[in-house]
Parts: sequence; structure tokens; C-alpha cells
Amino acid sequence: MIVIKSCRLRKALKIIIPYIIAPLIVILGATVFEDKQYAFITVAMVLFAVVLFLCGFEKKSIGTRRLVIVSCLTALSVVGRFIPLFKPITALTIITAMYLGGESGFLVGAMSAVISNFYFGQGPWTPFQMLAWGFIGLISGLISEPLKKSKVLLLIFGVVTGILYSFIMDVWTVLWYNNSFDWGLYSAALLSAVPYTIMYSVSNVIFLFVFAKPIGEKLERVKIKYGV
Repeated sequence: MIVIKSCRLRKALKIIIPYIIAPLIVILGATVFEDKQYAFITVAMVLFAVVLFLCGFEKKSIGTRRLVIVSCLTALSVVGRFIPLFKPITALTIITAMYLGGESGFLVGAMSAVISNFYFGQGPWTPFQMLAWGFIGLISGLISEPLKKSKVLLLIFGVVTGILYSFIMDVWTVLWYNNSFDWGLYSAALLSAVPYTIMYSVSNVIFLFVFAKPIGEKLERVKIKYGV
């Protein structure tokens, strides 16, 4: 496994990739490139998600062990997307980030989207899903300590991330429909998506309430046992 040893480079990439490069790639993919080129945008997002993950550790052995855990959580997230109506991807992305860091959360969220879409259907919406779930993972890692300490805060965050996911995906809806951003269309898209947004939020709350503690405890034990 490749290890990024330069501390300054890791810190710079942790900021540049999720806050500048990833959003820019996704927006350019929706406005500049043709729909048939979404595959290249998706691959680029995958590569940058992996690079961001590599920035989260210094030693090769730690990175390899963490990658195994993240792969298992991604697989679990992908399988969970087949549950009718309620989807656990956001909740598992949050839990991953809380205990393994925002970079791991970003990778789980992004890879869960692209892998599960091999069944649900790839398209120009895939990079936006990767960005939405990846960004949720990143934020979860940044505020992991408060989320671990307060179950109420965690559940509130589950509601907020359900809304955030809808907000990001509706940007794609407007860009796809209008090929440029329009606040009127965006407001209409948000309004029409209210039932789905509620479903996302309720799903997050249920899965976080039931699984955050048991999965978190197991991840803590794994971290201690394998020095992750």
C-alpha cells in the first residue's frame, strides 16, 4: 500500500481534495462534460477518495489494517442498500467516520455509492451521491467526539445529514434539468423531495439508534487489538 509520508502534503490534501477538487469535479461533470462521460468523473472521484484515505495514516501496516475494516463496512453498507425504503449507507458512513476518522468515512460513503450503483444503475447522478455521502463521512469525522458522547446529538445529526444529502442531490437535479443553477428550480426540487428527505432522516435516526453503539464498541475493540 502507498503511504504519503510528507506531513505537510497530507494536511494539504485533506483540505484540497474534499473541499475543492471533489466538488469541482462533480460540478464540471454535470455542467461541462456530456452525460456519457460520467464514468470518467466517477473513476476520478474513486481515485481521489482513495488518496484522501491514504492521507489518514502514516504507517503502511496501520493503513492496511484500516483498509480491511473499511472494506467490510463498505460491503455491509452496500448490502444494506437493498433494504426497501430504509437505507443504512448514511448511518454506516457516520459510524465509520466516528471511530476510524473522516477520511475512512469519506471512502465508505463514496465507494458504497459507486459499488451499489452497479446494481441500482450508474449515471451522472453517481458522482453526486459519492460526494454527498463522502462529505457526510468527512463532517462526521470532524465532530466525532461530541457524537460519541451524546446519543441525542447523534440522532439530531442523523436528521441533519438526511436533509444535507437531499440538498446536495437536488443540486444535481437542477443542473441536469437546466444545465445551470437556478434558485427557483432548486427550491421547487427541494419542496418536491420533502417525502424522500423525511424518509432519509428517519432511516438515519433508526439505524443510528440501533447500531451506533454495538458497531462502535466492536470497532473500538478492533482498534485496540490491531493498533489501528
